[in-house]
This record gives sequence, C-alpha cells and structure tokens, in this order.
Amino acid sequence: MKYLLTLLVVVCQIQLTFSQSNDLAERLMKSHEKYKETTIKNRRFKHKDIQPLISKRRTNDAYEISKVGESFEGRSISMIKVGKGPHTIMAWSQMHGDEPTATMATFDILNFLEGKGDGFDKLRKTILDSTTIYFVPMLNPDGAEKYQRRNAQGFDLNRDAMFLQAPESKILKDLQSKIKPEFGFNLHDQGPRYSAGRSEKKATISFLATAYDYPRSINSVREKSMQLIVKMNRDLQQFIPGQVGRYADDHEPRGFGDNFQKWGTTLILIESGGYAGDPEKQYIRKLNFMSLLTAFEAVADRSYAKEDKVNYENIPENGRSLFDLIVRGATITKGDNTYLSDLGINRNEVNYANASRFYYAARVEDYGDLSTVFGTEEINASGLTLAAGKVYPTALNNIQELQKLNPKELFRQGYLYIKLASTDSEKLPLSSLYESPFHFLERGKLPPGTSPELGSTGTFLLKKGNIVKYAVVNGYVYDLEKFKTSSGNGFIE
Repeated sequence: MKYLLTLLVVVCQIQLTFSQSNDLAERLMKSHEKYKETTIKNRRFKHKDIQPLISKRRTNDAYEISKVGESFEGRSISMIKVGKGPHTIMAWSQMHGDEPTATMATFDILNFLEGKGDGFDKLRKTILDSTTIYFVPMLNPDGAEKYQRRNAQGFDLNRDAMFLQAPESKILKDLQSKIKPEFGFNLHDQGPRYSAGRSEKKATISFLATAYDYPRSINSVREKSMQLIVKMNRDLQQFIPGQVGRYADDHEPRGFGDNFQKWGTTLILIESGGYAGDPEKQYIRKLNFMSLLTAFEAVADRSYAKEDKVNYENIPENGRSLFDLIVRGATITKGDNTYLSDLGINRNEVNYANASRFYYAARVEDYGDLSTVFGTEEINASGLTLAAGKVYPTALNNIQELQKLNPKELFRQGYLYIKLASTDSEKLPLSSLYESPFHFLERGKLPPGTSPELGSTGTFLLKKGNIVKYAVVNGYVYDLEKFKTSSGNGFIE
C-alpha cells in the first residue's frame, strides 16, 4: 500500500511538471511577437545586418561580447555570453550560411532575456542564475553573404571537425576546448520536403542525439541528449502535431555534432524544416524561440532528467516522401499513344546576383507511379489531359504592356508563355517579371514543343477536352474555376 501511494505521488508530480511545461510553452508562443527582433524580417540577411544587434549589447553589463576569430574572407565572428550559472550551454547557428532560422530566434531570445515585469521574470532568473550561455549567432558569415551552405573555401564546416582546414571550424573546436560546455545546441535548417516518417506531414523541426561512435553507443552524455529532445518534442507537439522528425543516428566521424558528443558535451542537433505557408520561416522562428527557452529551463533545473530516453526512438525518422506539387493520374499523349502518369514537381530557390533575393525554378523531378509519396499540394488529374501551353503572339516591350495582360483569360485560351522583346532591365525589371504568373521567354528562346516529361520545367496545361481546367506555370497551380493569382511565381528562360 505504501509503495502504491509513493508511486501515485510520483506520477502526480510528473503530470504536474508536464502541465506546467505545456503552459509555459503556450505562453512563450503567444508572447513571441513582443520579443521578435524587428530589424530581421526575412531569412536572407547578411553579416552586416546583425552587427548592430551585437554592438548595442556591448554596454549592457549582462553580456560579455568577444570576437572569437575571423572567417576565411575576414569577417568577424562574435560570441555573446549571458548568465552566471554553473550549467554551461553553447549554441551556434549558421554553420551553413543558408540556414538562418535559429539566428533569427537567437536575437529574439536575447530580447526576451532583457525583459522584465511581463510574467516571465521567474523563468529568466532560473535560466540566468543557473546557466551560462555562449551564443555564436553566425559561424559562417561568408556563406551567409552568398546564401550558400559552404564557406568561402568550399568546405562544409560540419564535415571539418577532424581536418580543421577552415578557420571557422578551428574557432568552433577551440571554443569547445576552452569552454567545455555541458550542453551544446547545433542549430541548422533542413530542406522543406523532409517528412515526419512516411507521411504527408512536413518535418517542421527535426532532432538528432548525435552518435559518438559507429556502434551508436549510449553513455550518460548522449543519454541526456535523448532526454532533453524528448522534452522538446513534447512541447512542440502542441503546435505542430505529427510534424517533428528525427534523423537517423549513423555516426559521422567528420561531423561536429558527433565529435562534441565524443568530447563530453551533450549535443542536441536541431533542424528547422518546412511549414506550409511559411516561406520565410517566421513561424518556425517562433517555434525555435519557444523550444530553446524551455530547453534552457530544463537544463537549468535538470527537469530533463525525469524523461525516459526510450521515447526518443518514438519520434518518427525523417523521410523523403514529399514533393511541392504532385499531379496524379494525368493522361499523357505521345504520338498515337496515351497513358497515365503522375508528376512530382519541386520548386527550387535560385539566388539573384547578390543573394539578397531569389526566384523559384520548378522542375518535374519524378514521373510515373508516385502512389507511395505525397505532395504538399496535389491535383487530381483523373480524366484530364496534360498539354503544352501556347506562346502569346505579341512580345513584351515594357512593364506597362505586362500590366495590361489578363492572366485568367490568357490561361483560359492556353497561353502560358510570353516572349520578351527587350532585355532592358529598366523597361522590364527582373523583379516585376518574377512576381508575375507567366513563363517568360527571352529573345530567341523557343518553348518546349510537347508536354513536360522528367527533367522539364513545370509549365503545362491540364485540359478536359478542349477546356483548360488548370494552368501550371513554373510549378504553381492556377485553378480556372477558382482563379486567383499569387506573387513570386514567374520564370524566365
């Protein structure tokens, strides 16, 4: 009887802890807008954009800001230290230059830690009194400048933990050696088409408790990674149910995450993926804000130790089950023959010259039977025939002529392609063309003569008899019955 009473008390305490954790997560999500760093509004910011956010904190006694080195091209790499507690945490983001979501969240968190009198003072005190956090908000500023994964040497920094030929890699290794953090947060972005398991749901956030050897052994250091991830997953499930994934934990001896674990730092690798309707990853930024703060609290009060590491394995592994668009069961005509096919189309980002902006270039990346995968957007093309679009007979000379065109009427008539008579950027600025819902052909360029196949641009018609039901331009769908245009879909070739 005494044993049962003790067990009941323990269960009640655990349930109360979980309830309090859920409440905190919800309050942080609701309050994020108050702490959101307003100078960073989209994800293609550069090194110069975050320097004022670092510099303004130099006069704040709560921080210790240091230059820890320079990138290959000579850009400064800074570290921001906050807190005075015994549990040391090191968090670094933009190890890959085109993975900025956690960098945005880092400055939101710093804004939060500076607040007071808003109902979160107890949380701040717990974190700042019990932990010391070292933030490196942009480890690869040269990559960020070009919005590319690798550094200026062409190295993937997360595969340079042993070779150490990149200055940025040496900085990270030296920091680990000097600080010897108890916990490390390796903050990344992943592609938006990872799925949570084999499902239609995007893996909006993915985790990995990195393995420090090939047998994927679990010691006390790695066990803490799993326990903390279990807690973070539970908090996230309130807001993205079924959209948290887990990477396969195959050992990568060149990876910093694997080596941090080997060097004695409990390492949590976080990947920010995709979320429908959030191309600039602002909702995912909010999820990072909440999840990291609740994780810091769990480190501060050691509440993560109550978690069962077995539940780590219950998080579904990341899958590759998603396309941006799937057209299902379209009728394809080739010569005198017809057959059915699905089309899997992805819209890939392509940088403008200075990498501050981008446009989408869609491609048909799979063809045939796609019944085992999913589309973020899908068209049921049963009974519809896939056909090539036509070229509008009059070439464009200036932006005024473009503005007079009626997309719905042109699509209804089968016109998807518009010829450009001029390449003068003042008469026809690229930004206006990419914002338009047409597939533009530069002077002398011919459109494809047949319906799209594997590897072709995602521009075509879906017709029922002679009636156009859908126009697909650069992988974006226009339903002629429920017509509406959207911006940022144009393509030039």
